[in-house]
Amino acid sequence: MIIGYARVSTQDQNLDRQIDALNKYGAEQIFEEKITGTIKNRPELDKMKAMLRTDDIVVIESLSRLGRSSKDLLSLIEEFRERKVVLVSLKENIDISTPTGQLMFTVLAALSQFERDLTVQRTNDGLMAARARGRKGGRPPVDPKKVEKALRLYEAQTHSIEEIVQITGVSQGTLYKAIRANNKS
Repeated sequence: MIIGYARVSTQDQNLDRQIDALNKYGAEQIFEEKITGTIKNRPELDKMKAMLRTDDIVVIESLSRLGRSSKDLLSLIEEFRERKVVLVSLKENIDISTPTGQLMFTVLAALSQFERDLTVQRTNDGLMAARARGRKGGRPPVDPKKVEKALRLYEAQTHSIEEIVQITGVSQGTLYKAIRANNKS
C-alpha cells in the first residue's frame, strides 16, 4: 500500500501542494497534519506508523515534512527500514529501497552521528574549561533546611506533595529522594 504523509506547521498554512504531489505519486491513503514539526507527539504520524505493514511505501513531499530534526528523521527512517517499509521523498528524490537511497541514508546517518559527537566534544571541552577556572558542573545543592521542612510537612500528612513543593521550593524528585532516604534510616 502507498501511504502519504503531509504536514504543515500552522493551521493557516495549506496542505494542497503536498497532497497533490502525493496523489500524483499514487498514494492510496494520506495522513494530514497541521502541527509544528518540533512537537514530539504528532497524532496523524503515530496513526500512520501504527498501520504500516511490511512492503508498504510511505511517500512524503519532502524530508522536512517528516522529521523534527535530523536525529528524529534518521530515527524514523531507521524504524521504517527495520519494519521493511520503503520511504520515498519526492523533493529530494530519495527512495531508501534503492542503492542510491541507501547511500543517502548512510551519509545522513554519518552526518548526524558527527553532529552528536561534536556536541559531546564541545560540552566536555566547556566542562573542562569551567573546572580549570574552579567551577564545577551540576545543579547547586538544595538547602538542607528546606528539605527538612518538606519532610516534616510530608510526615505531618497535612499537605499534598504538590503543596509541599510549592511551600518549600524543593522539587518533587528531591522530596521523594529524601523520603526514601528517611525511610531507610
